[in-house]
Amino acid sequence: MTDMTDPHAPMHHDEPPPADHDVHRVVSDGPKGTFAVASVATAIVVVIYLAFYLGIYAQRGLIQ
Repeated sequence: MTDMTDPHAPMHHDEPPPADHDVHRVVSDGPKGTFAVASVATAIVVVIYLAFYLGIYAQRGLIQ
């Protein structure tokens, strides 16, 4: 029976560890989803900033 309290415990004791080329293939693929989420979040922040700037501050004009 697997100890569920240890997160590093292997799920199946009869499976061999992954080969080095398999690990390298997975790691070299990179965190593409992370960059996509960060890009979308940055774009949303920029759009909100521009909406406030153009909708509120730009309409008031220059203060002299």
